[in-house]
Amino acid sequence: MAVLARTAEGHAPATSPVAGGELLAAITAELSAGGDLDAQLQQFLDPVVRLSGARGGMVRVLSDDGTELRLVGAQGLPAGACAATVSVGSHCGVCGAAVEGRCVRWADEAQACATHVSFHAGPPVQRSHRLLAVPLQHRGEVLGVYNLLLDAAQPGPAPELLAMLRSVGELLGLALHHARLEQVQLRAAVLHERQNMAAEVHDSLGQSLAFIKMRMPLLEDALNGGESARALRYCAELRGEATRAHASLRSVLTQLRAPMDAHGLLHALQVSAEQFRGRGDTTLDVVNEVPGLELDAQAQSQVFHIVQEALSNVSRHAQARHAWLHLARDASGQIEVRIEDDGTGLRPGPRGSTHYGLDIMRERAGRLGGQLDIGAREGGGTCVRLRFPSGTAT
Repeated sequence: MAVLARTAEGHAPATSPVAGGELLAAITAELSAGGDLDAQLQQFLDPVVRLSGARGGMVRVLSDDGTELRLVGAQGLPAGACAATVSVGSHCGVCGAAVEGRCVRWADEAQACATHVSFHAGPPVQRSHRLLAVPLQHRGEVLGVYNLLLDAAQPGPAPELLAMLRSVGELLGLALHHARLEQVQLRAAVLHERQNMAAEVHDSLGQSLAFIKMRMPLLEDALNGGESARALRYCAELRGEATRAHASLRSVLTQLRAPMDAHGLLHALQVSAEQFRGRGDTTLDVVNEVPGLELDAQAQSQVFHIVQEALSNVSRHAQARHAWLHLARDASGQIEVRIEDDGTGLRPGPRGSTHYGLDIMRERAGRLGGQLDIGAREGGGTCVRLRFPSGTAT
């Protein structure tokens, strides 16, 4: 049997303005206090049922994808009816009409929903009962529905009752909107923290492990060749890197960030340059044209880890003889950091591979409000250029 859904028009007895006002005030106060929203939706179902003179009712929340209406609570209905309607389609019957029309709707016969809703589950629901659907909406977006089961003798709701039901729907719709917004923000915050943690682990432990992996074959060759002095040098390097990795791990576990040099960015870059020179045969020149550069702690960390990752890539992949680290202020006043090498240049990775390091470098540049460009260097090799607003500087 098809649902005969109509726009609700007033003929039912009017609710008391005082009672309706008290309900709206109670809903506002309860929602302001916070708490479990599903429990609050069910809590206010009983007074809505009583004030509207209904025999019972249900409250449903629209799924995130908008395809289903999930049952949150019921009042005065048979258990069988509730069990059969845990979830219904968002286009189903009078509920679907209320969702699509964004207004209060009612069906002439409750059993018109029997195919999907099973109101035939037993007394007190009869064929002649009417079903009212009140949308819970905010700024035209429907987020749920109240269902009210009316006696056969009741016509559509009176204007005063209809206005009260609309107000209840708007208040609860606002609460649902805020709850969904909080969920979206929470998911974004969790994703952001995961990305930050991945960046910190990559830029600390990842680089240390990569260096250890590079040095192990050299140590093995030195041992096999009986070159004890060379082997001892590699052992010392590995021991030092393992110590740094352990310190980084402790810092990440306690602070969720890799440690930053207490003496500031420029000192940290100088130390990193010295370590780079001691790890291979690549010559590194450092030119700093902004010796008085000062950044806040977060900006220092982002710049340092970008430079550190770029130098690590030179050591691991470039096969370069010469590299350059250049800090300057460009013509527009932005801070510019360039890391260049005369190596083999950019090479595409295996199909399906992910350049986590490059992605993390770009994310760090974004946190600076800047831009990271990676391309070919004039004369051969690779150029990594970071530019960010001088306003980041303190």
